[in-house]
Amino acid sequence: MRIFLSTVAVLFGIVLPVVPAASEDDIRSTVDTIVKPLMAEYQIPGLSVGILLAGQHHVSHYGVSSRETASPVDGATLFEIGSLSKPFTGTLLARLQAEGSVSLSTQVKELLPELSQSPIGAASLLELHTYVAGGLPLQFPAEVNEQNFISFYKSFIPTTKIGTSRLYSNTSIGLSGYLAAKSVDAPFASLLDEKVIKPLNLAHTFLSVPKDRVSSYAQGYTSSNAPVRVNPGLFDDEAYGIKTTAADLLDFVEASANPNRFDGSLKAALIAARSPVYQARRMYQGLGWELYRAPARRGDLLQGVDPDFVLKANQIDPPSLHVPAEMVATVSKTGSTGGFGAYVLFQPERGTGIVILANRFWPNSARIATAYSILGKLDPGFFAD
Repeated sequence: MRIFLSTVAVLFGIVLPVVPAASEDDIRSTVDTIVKPLMAEYQIPGLSVGILLAGQHHVSHYGVSSRETASPVDGATLFEIGSLSKPFTGTLLARLQAEGSVSLSTQVKELLPELSQSPIGAASLLELHTYVAGGLPLQFPAEVNEQNFISFYKSFIPTTKIGTSRLYSNTSIGLSGYLAAKSVDAPFASLLDEKVIKPLNLAHTFLSVPKDRVSSYAQGYTSSNAPVRVNPGLFDDEAYGIKTTAADLLDFVEASANPNRFDGSLKAALIAARSPVYQARRMYQGLGWELYRAPARRGDLLQGVDPDFVLKANQIDPPSLHVPAEMVATVSKTGSTGGFGAYVLFQPERGTGIVILANRFWPNSARIATAYSILGKLDPGFFAD
């Protein structure tokens, strides 16, 4: 079975609901009440929360960016966002397709002839990007690097039929980004900057932190409180490499939620990235983003981050069962590195969303619970339960 990206703009043409307004003081009070005990419970040194509500941005900062220096978290603090980099990559691939320079139906073997006799050669860029390329592992073995990665893919034996089961994988989505950049003969990092980061005016979003911003780069901490930052790795830029501020990530969320202020291929890409490709259990897979029927249910969001779902192969529904055009979706994505934990949740039709960035690893379930508590108070219609 082959999977093709739906061209339906599933999130448009719907009358916007009325979202209650709230003052800056009310929002800050709500966030304070929920975040401060949370930071104590999970020993989080520093945290930023961005709220999108009724078209307005509200960003709050807490704690320190480094225990060693005691520097406070502020608007310039850069956090690692881990797999929240994936929607950026998805937006890039969607834009390249909208421009006609890349087709997501292109097979791996067309771009890497060395894999023409290998099973993975039959997978498409879309199947790679949406984790249905036969069960590629989450991470590369330690010995795989830029010099020998083709041998890794050449020897890969699918554990499921390509296009039938979802298994979350950096080695899968990373290859999709690498091949898309290769197909237009450009480095991935410069392509992402040119096609996504700069057009969205994300001036504080980086794959490599500039020297003059290093002092703003938060120190991360593991769950055992050891200081750590992300290590360079194969396809890290494509899968988990972005560092950004809460305000910039909130800008990306608003652009993704309301792309009408952009034109042409960028607008099309922002829509496509949060359009469903297939359904697995109660989650609809987009290009990096993960979607759920709105109003959101806490249980659905929690199932989407449960290890039983993320770390095991899950049968997908056929493309013929795509969500209907009138579906209203809630868009979700977690992101982690060894020392950072992030979460984004938003509903385009309501114009409501949240960004949470922390410089310590903490459970995905706690991130969802935090978003649930905050948005449930600020916009009671956001959740169904």
